Amino acid sequence: MASEQPSVTRFREYLRIKTVQPDPDYETAITWLQNQAKEIGLEFNIVRFNSTDSFTLWLTWLGSDPSLKSVLLNSHIDVVPVDPSKWTYDPFSAHKDERGNIYARGSQDMKCVGIQYLEAIRVLKAQGLVPLRTVHVSFVPDEEVGGLKGMLKFVQTEDFRKLNVGFGLDEGVANPEDSFHLYYGERAIWQVKYTTRGQTGHGSLLHENTAAEKIHKIINKMLALRESEKARFKENNLQLGDVTTINMTMLGGGLQPNVVPPELSVVFDIRVTPNWKLSDVEKMLNDLKEEAGSETTYEFFQRSDVTATTPLTDDNPWWVAFKATADSLGITLNTAIFPAATDSRYIRDLGIPCLGFSPMNNTPILLHDHDEFLNENVYLRGIEIYQAILPNIINLPKSLNFASSLPTKIDGCVGAVIETPKSRS
Repeated sequence: MASEQPSVTRFREYLRIKTVQPDPDYETAITWLQNQAKEIGLEFNIVRFNSTDSFTLWLTWLGSDPSLKSVLLNSHIDVVPVDPSKWTYDPFSAHKDERGNIYARGSQDMKCVGIQYLEAIRVLKAQGLVPLRTVHVSFVPDEEVGGLKGMLKFVQTEDFRKLNVGFGLDEGVANPEDSFHLYYGERAIWQVKYTTRGQTGHGSLLHENTAAEKIHKIINKMLALRESEKARFKENNLQLGDVTTINMTMLGGGLQPNVVPPELSVVFDIRVTPNWKLSDVEKMLNDLKEEAGSETTYEFFQRSDVTATTPLTDDNPWWVAFKATADSLGITLNTAIFPAATDSRYIRDLGIPCLGFSPMNNTPILLHDHDEFLNENVYLRGIEIYQAILPNIINLPKSLNFASSLPTKIDGCVGAVIETPKSRS
């Protein structure tokens, strides 16, 4: 049996570190990444905030002209929970089968990308490449739970400002076909809870002004909008990021079977496409509250007002360099709005162009799924792709015009606002 390539061995080592929510082993991961920085010859930096699970670390490859805008390669350390009983192999064993499939939580989402960055830089440095622009490889702790303790805090610091970032790369998703997905924006997350209150009493009577009648109006209206977007998605052959998805995720209330409830609640997970104005969505939520009737309120569990997108146009030199490299490699890119959310939204909201890309083709989409795996040949090919892309990005000359490559904001929205529940009465 052929010996394993060292880059695959290092990938599997990283996968075995149990950085699984809600109790991730961050310190082991930090130590491991610090050792990688020493091996490759990169500067290791870390900023810690107000708790052990709130930090950002970054490895720096210094450019020959540090005054130029730098490139940020971002990935997250944490992974989502697992049900080991549903896995063929231990989800933290990084088991590799006879076909070269590496089974582990995080193999696709997204420990692969973080290590592919480092392995590509390892090769490029060994080849003697000295980048014109400085490269920072960031690792953040909590993307899977909103990024509030990692990237959101980091972009607000003087440490981040000093990085002088001009362009960023972050995660995408796998593609079962031969092409690769590339994302230039994301949908905004609005998770909203409606609460209705009304007349209570015996279940045998026909009370007026009940909580159930009010919540019925809300549910009907929201599910009707869901069906409308679902039809538009199918009839126009759109991508998921082009529409707004609405899903009813929680129902609450009731005392016992023969008591009309004094209070009921319903939660909706809404992912707003950048093609919609957020002001229109907020008006819809307010109008729905009024239509439902008195003693109806709503509150946000999570709300992001980030709608910035990175233009894929000829006057964006970052995109031009990325696309030219893909073309030279014979790679087909499927460009789209990312249907979920990543930490790149916090970067774009600062006016920094950012693309989401995970070089995984001919691979089933298994992020957050049982038996998540990545084939070692796909992983190794991803390193080669970054080896080709990075030099063309980090050596973009100073003379190019970068002003027009800034992300475009829709509807004049500003700031990433993640709200804890707050009543809208």
